[in-house]
Amino acid sequence: MFEALLRIVALIRKELLAILSDPRSRVSLFLPPVLQCLIFGYAATYDLNNVPYAVLDQDRSAASHDLLAALDGSGVFRRAAQLYNVADIKSVIDEQKALLVIQIGQDFQRRLEAGLPADVEVIADGRNSNTAGTALGYVDAIVDGFNADWAANHGAAAPPLQVTMRAWYNANLETRWFMIPALIGTLTFLQTLLLTAMSVAREREQGTFDQLLVTPFRPFEIMIGKALPSVLIGLIQATLILLVAQLWFRIPFTGSYLTLYAGLLLFLLAAVGMGLMLSAVVSTMQQAMLYAFVIMMPFALLSGLTTPLSNMPEIFQNATLINPLRYAIDIAHRVYLEGAGLPQLVPDLWPMAIIAAVTLSSAAWLFRGGLE
Repeated sequence: MFEALLRIVALIRKELLAILSDPRSRVSLFLPPVLQCLIFGYAATYDLNNVPYAVLDQDRSAASHDLLAALDGSGVFRRAAQLYNVADIKSVIDEQKALLVIQIGQDFQRRLEAGLPADVEVIADGRNSNTAGTALGYVDAIVDGFNADWAANHGAAAPPLQVTMRAWYNANLETRWFMIPALIGTLTFLQTLLLTAMSVAREREQGTFDQLLVTPFRPFEIMIGKALPSVLIGLIQATLILLVAQLWFRIPFTGSYLTLYAGLLLFLLAAVGMGLMLSAVVSTMQQAMLYAFVIMMPFALLSGLTTPLSNMPEIFQNATLINPLRYAIDIAHRVYLEGAGLPQLVPDLWPMAIIAAVTLSSAAWLFRGGLE
């Protein structure tokens, strides 16, 4: 047993030296996750804070002025053009000078004072439906606030039912708070899968894989020696992303680090098992890179990172059950933002344990066949 442990430690040391001996390799392992985290934090956001809009105010009353002042003072909308004719609306939208056009009719204030409905027409550029839909949602919220203020200031009857929304774990509904914790699993999965898939392929290309056949290493020892360095590097990469989230983006961490790293360790075992399976069947590093990216793309799309799983067709929802990234992202969100503990994470932990057991066992079987 002690001799087997020494052989495993020697193989781990050899793998770490092969991975980290080249300065460019060290940079490529640890710098890209940090840069990608920064890029996602600033660029991959659904928040709107500078929406250009145009105004066609045909009423020019105090009421219309107050409504437009609420838009201008929201911190979201920026008035880009003042229109005077209906014919100008088309050119403003077509030339993308404004995302929205707010058209207020001539009898806007008169109808409000008479207690009649007063319509405000909002014309949106639908070429980017997500952005347009979000902007329209902001307009609806501002109009609702204007209606409440108008009713309170003019003695009108308040609506019989009002809905008050409150977000528990992301009070300001910032996309960054959702995106950055998810990257702890996503970027780590990409690097770990690629690194592990290339491990044996590198041995084959360098001609050192045949040397393993004449050594006293057993198949499970080789597998452990190949897996543990990738797990260690994956934990370091996850830690770097976690530091960026807390120290740079100031996203508050409400959970337990022990719980988070326990979930990450189980996730990395599943990812390493998949990488070792690829590593055992490919012949070259180029094949390993290609297969790793082929696997990574659908796994990322079916992880819930960009679109909710509940919005996917049922067949794709079922396909996500074998995706460890799905569970890792859920664990990162729940521990980071909700402060969930291990009992609450059991529905995510046991599927990853099964995936890790299946992939590692399959990798061991493939290694045994390759060595024999």
